[in-house]
Amino acid sequence: MSEKENILSGDPGFNYEEKAPDIDSKEFQKVIDSRRSVRIFDGTPIPDDVVRRCLENGLLAPNSSNLQPWEFYLVKDAAKKKELVRACFSQVAAKRAAELIVAVARTATWRAHAREMFNLFSKLGPGVPKSVLDYYGRLVPLAYAQGPLGILGLVKRVVYFIVGMSRPTLREPVTRAHLRTWAVKTTALAAENIMLSFRAYGFDTCPMEGYDSKRIRKILGLQRDAVVVMVIAAGKRTRGGIYGPRIRYDSNRFIKTV
Repeated sequence: MSEKENILSGDPGFNYEEKAPDIDSKEFQKVIDSRRSVRIFDGTPIPDDVVRRCLENGLLAPNSSNLQPWEFYLVKDAAKKKELVRACFSQVAAKRAAELIVAVARTATWRAHAREMFNLFSKLGPGVPKSVLDYYGRLVPLAYAQGPLGILGLVKRVVYFIVGMSRPTLREPVTRAHLRTWAVKTTALAAENIMLSFRAYGFDTCPMEGYDSKRIRKILGLQRDAVVVMVIAAGKRTRGGIYGPRIRYDSNRFIKTV
């Protein structure tokens, strides 16, 4: 396969252009700096259009191959919301939140989404590079499929090991656990978009990982492949809602130049 035909290493040949607008970096930095995990809210309702915009901003997050393995559940039903608070161990952030959003990763939707991408590009006509159609028609199914009882994943693990001895090669996903990791990573990226969006609109959030995932699955009627990633509480901060100044260790501990 030539570089022109390889969508990963070569320019596929699209002529589409989208100019980036100028951004006020200081205002953006204010959003980053002021985003805190707020646990006590003042009861101010969040306008529906703001909630919707923040959720849709989550869907603009980057994701592998545009397969979008995420779902976000805005829990409005009073009875379900009460159950969800209890499933979050009645954390104060859950009890005092104006809105509760459950971020869910899906490991079984990639195939349907890959077909949608293939069909979308197919309808665009002969101007679409062959490498794009090959990517969604052949490479994506090969990369993500695990086969019955994970047998295909086992075969791929062996093949990748052998090929990888002589050149860089794909290593994951070759197990269902790898698929879960992939879907959770993507969903977490979207969740950050949502939380930063709420801050930009003057509201605050608290991502919660302390919950009974089995109960949440039942409350929402989730599919078998669904993974609860986090529950996001949202509202307007009040005095005492932030428990103290932000604590971060020296950046050199985490940022490495090699």
